[in-house]
Amino acid sequence: MEIQLSSEQEKFIQEKITSGEYINANEIISEALKLLELRESKIKELKAQIAIDTEQIAQGKVTDGEVVFQRLQEKINHISQE
Repeated sequence: MEIQLSSEQEKFIQEKITSGEYINANEIISEALKLLELRESKIKELKAQIAIDTEQIAQGKVTDGEVVFQRLQEKINHISQE
């Protein structure tokens, strides 16, 4: 497989290697793919929860909006910290 990186991406990768955060570009790409997989998994979970919640709304089972937004913010904060 062959990939092409922008000059900014190449510079970013080189800076990470030079700083000692990563050993080589493969390690960086591996980490990036793990994060992408985690992100996609979290999005899938959220979509499933939205489907459940939408069904509950249709059935008249609702929660106060302030509580909902607080829970969503907590989830966003949790995802952002990963």
